[in-house]
Amino acid sequence: MNPLSILSGDPDTFVREVWGRRILVHHVEPGLLEGIFGIDQADHLITENALRTPQLRLAKSGSVLPEARFTKHATIAGKPLTGLVDARKVLDEFADGATIVFQGLQRYWQPLRELVRGLEEQLGHPCQANAYLTPPGSQGFALHSDTHDVFVFQTFGAKQWEVHDAEGVHQVDMVPGVSMYLPTGTPHAARTQATASLHVTVGINRYVWRDLLKRVVDPLLAAADDPLPAALFDDPEALAAALRDRLATFADAVRDADAAGVVATHERAFATGRQPLLGGALLDVLNAPGIDDDTLLRRRAGSTCLLRPAGERLHLLLGDRRVTVPARIEPAVRELLAHDELRPRDLHDHLDAAGAIVLTRRMVREGLLEVVR
Repeated sequence: MNPLSILSGDPDTFVREVWGRRILVHHVEPGLLEGIFGIDQADHLITENALRTPQLRLAKSGSVLPEARFTKHATIAGKPLTGLVDARKVLDEFADGATIVFQGLQRYWQPLRELVRGLEEQLGHPCQANAYLTPPGSQGFALHSDTHDVFVFQTFGAKQWEVHDAEGVHQVDMVPGVSMYLPTGTPHAARTQATASLHVTVGINRYVWRDLLKRVVDPLLAAADDPLPAALFDDPEALAAALRDRLATFADAVRDADAAGVVATHERAFATGRQPLLGGALLDVLNAPGIDDDTLLRRRAGSTCLLRPAGERLHLLLGDRRVTVPARIEPAVRELLAHDELRPRDLHDHLDAAGAIVLTRRMVREGLLEVVR
């Protein structure tokens, strides 16, 4: 699955001409989106899982409902479990016109976790996912704008959107197979008519230049925490002269900052701080000791790996962690990454049999590969 292609059409055109500039409506085969989080999956989470707030909230006529309206208390092994979603109360509120909001869905719904990780890899910006289930003839939120970019895609029913931009007000009918991109700050509101609606929003928390500049400036400011002199304004000219000296020193430090190092630090924080994709990893841990030359392995869906050489070591940025291996095995790692499926023996041009098994077992334990079962 190429998330950016599905949600926006041509990724190059999106990045070059649309990103952050204007709204975009895109149509795809409905089944491509419905399978990510559809009405059956929403029903499953509400009625068959022990969701807790803030995983779920309710909104009606522009207001968020108090949690006490739809939660209950329980105990496990004598310890209190608070904020537990009461499915009967949620369904009653839904029947009475409340929108059900699933928050941070990428944290507990695997298909959206994979979609979000794929988008993050393509865009280089952190993403998150919510879903909104609205009954017929209802509106969860009034006209508002978000502090981040969003992709919206419909997976069930229909919803009529009112979207404002520099060219005026647009009416967009969202039905399964339709996705829409809204840049940060785009005013919008949505309402159902004759049918219920389920749509997913993927929020893109775009990095801004301030984020990189702060990595340079903040340490310099932290080093300037010594106090100003007493009798502060007895000699304003002396104070101004001292400030000019510090500004000159500050400017020199900014000018000489290691820009490449700042970018590398930012990349490392992003490329090792994502949510892990570990579906089936328990079985992989159990199966890893039995991997031999003929074991069929494949790249875990949604997995990422950036290679960053560091002298005699090679850093692998795996999305949720950094793994370090000897730099001499880089050709074997690149060969491994070049295949969707492989067997340890496929690495024998670069490693002996024992080394290939050690590497592949390690990559299974780290979640980059999985055993084909």
